Amino acid sequence: MEMKGIIYTFVLYWVWCLLPATDSRDVSTPNIIIMLMDDMGWGDLGVFGQPSKETQNLDMMAAQGMLFPNFYTANPLCSPSRAALLTGRLPIRNGFYTTNAHARNAYTPQEIVGGISKEEILLPQMLKKKGYVNKIIGKWHLGHREQYLPLEHGFDQWFGSPNCHFGPYNDTGRPNIPVYINSKMIGRYYEEFEINVKTGESNLTQIYLKESLSFIRQQTLAQNPFFLYWAPDATHAPVYASEHFLGKSQRGRYGDAVMELDYSVGQILSFLIKLGIDKNTFVFFTSDNGAAVMSGPQQSGSNGPFLCGKETTFEGGMREPAIAWWPGRIPAGTVSSQVGTVMDLFSTALSLAGLVAPDDRVIDGLDLSPTLFNNTLKDRAVFYYRGNQMMALRLGLYKAHYWTWSNSWEEFNKGINFCPGQEVSGVTTHTQQEHTMQPLIFHLGRDPGEKYPISVQSEEYLSVLSRISPIVEEHKKTLVPGEPQLNMCDLAVMNWSPPGCELLGKCIKPPPSQPWKCDWPH
Repeated sequence: MEMKGIIYTFVLYWVWCLLPATDSRDVSTPNIIIMLMDDMGWGDLGVFGQPSKETQNLDMMAAQGMLFPNFYTANPLCSPSRAALLTGRLPIRNGFYTTNAHARNAYTPQEIVGGISKEEILLPQMLKKKGYVNKIIGKWHLGHREQYLPLEHGFDQWFGSPNCHFGPYNDTGRPNIPVYINSKMIGRYYEEFEINVKTGESNLTQIYLKESLSFIRQQTLAQNPFFLYWAPDATHAPVYASEHFLGKSQRGRYGDAVMELDYSVGQILSFLIKLGIDKNTFVFFTSDNGAAVMSGPQQSGSNGPFLCGKETTFEGGMREPAIAWWPGRIPAGTVSSQVGTVMDLFSTALSLAGLVAPDDRVIDGLDLSPTLFNNTLKDRAVFYYRGNQMMALRLGLYKAHYWTWSNSWEEFNKGINFCPGQEVSGVTTHTQQEHTMQPLIFHLGRDPGEKYPISVQSEEYLSVLSRISPIVEEHKKTLVPGEPQLNMCDLAVMNWSPPGCELLGKCIKPPPSQPWKCDWPH
């Protein structure tokens, strides 16, 4: 309890100390804030049609900035999509995939041996070249062993956790997840950092908010350009919200979490204006993958009109809410038709900072600056991967499925359903179905729910196939997969004794090392 008291005292101190400041830095190095939500769906925002209209701050952010209705993650699961964002590269290239089984999603649970490779160049490492101070607040999820943590990969500061907030656990079989300040743990979820699974109450989002305001204030006073990667996880099951927001939403506990995140976004944007740095700060809001509809209505969001959700390569699993905000630079109230991906944030941030992307590797992200400032559109293909398999491709308004799979019959019969109420015969298959000789093609403009494949005998189908086939073949021919990082598991590598545990008396003796090939059912 002492540690929690120290944290809250620290938070309250900054609440009272947030006074205006003036930023006189060269605008050639704008501040960069990327807000990455966890399992938030495309249909969770009022601006995208959510009927309860409980995201007034995000809706205002869109009214003051640019809305991207056609924005995608790079994978329908958390860890690979986050690796893609920070490297600008598809997970198949940066190693965040498994080869243990075909087309399986994989991530970084406590028992994973691997993590982000030291060969990968992350966005904060690049921004350091221009003097940026880099901080991550919230969920990392790119590996929890010491060599994989944020401060080893370009971040200067960290407040948050290496893993998801699953638990509570019994220390004899599985330790609770640690929370870090920089390179040292300061407690664990469900212990020093409480999450009441029964009521859904937790102050974590408020702590993450205050940490962000503190960091912004500090760097503004020091006249440092900064990169803030704000990654709260309140909308990932088990969802949580602070006491003030619990029971306030029309959408249940998940809606409470969304309302608190919306409030936090509003506080951050207002603070930028108060400090006078809003016109020198680029802010981008999005999510790591689609809503986890398999978790049920109280624990998951909405993917709007799109098919299925998290873990699938249907639109509901990979199309994300996305808003760009930069007063005075990005035209207010703009809706862009540009097809974007989280990997574009890597290339765009480098461009805004006056940096050139590494030329010794394939970068999959586009620089969206022409779109942001002039609403210029550029044709590009979007690849939908599931593990080691390219499942689908989007080009223009057309999407071709080369493989379909929702989840296995075995898992489905256990009550795990990635497409509840949305089964489409021949599309949401429960066995892996190959369509490489004759892909299923949909027109996403008139059929966003992917329910009506275009007839293979139509001129439209043949025309689209002739355009996309060369792109697919070129991609396959030139693809050099990275070393898979998500193949091996070992109970001995879990969060038994993270750095700093000895200072808290919270080190736990690990079991003997017995590595095995991870089992990825999805």
